[in-house]
Amino acid sequence: MAFSKDTSAGYLVNHMARLFARALSKQINPAGMTTGAFPALLELWEGDGLTQKELRERLDIEQATVANTLTRMERDGLIRREQDEHDGRVQRIRLTPLAQAKREQAIAAAGAVNAAALSGLSSEEEAAFLATMRKVIGQLRDQND
Repeated sequence: MAFSKDTSAGYLVNHMARLFARALSKQINPAGMTTGAFPALLELWEGDGLTQKELRERLDIEQATVANTLTRMERDGLIRREQDEHDGRVQRIRLTPLAQAKREQAIAAAGAVNAAALSGLSSEEEAAFLATMRKVIGQLRDQND
């Protein structure tokens, strides 16, 4: 059976993700944010004080990738690490005031990229597209657990 990238869900999703990342990068890089840090920022804006393990689980990425991302975010002044008050072995990831101040701009940029990308879809197509993506993500998570 011949491989066709035009009918490969994995290839198409990866290609689309790269295009989304490029568009988002153009929007947020001037504000001192990167697309690598953006998913972590989204999770921390929803729940500041997550552990590195909790962040890794929510982002579905490897431990080393999370560690490297957090190191860069700390260097850039976006986060600080605090020892957990109940368990000294655990560190909590806290957003700095700088990261908090960038929230609205970053969310607006992501919204603009999403709106532009989905502008050719009807509201029904958009809803179906998003629902299908969530379903596939769930299936892949279940298979990889």
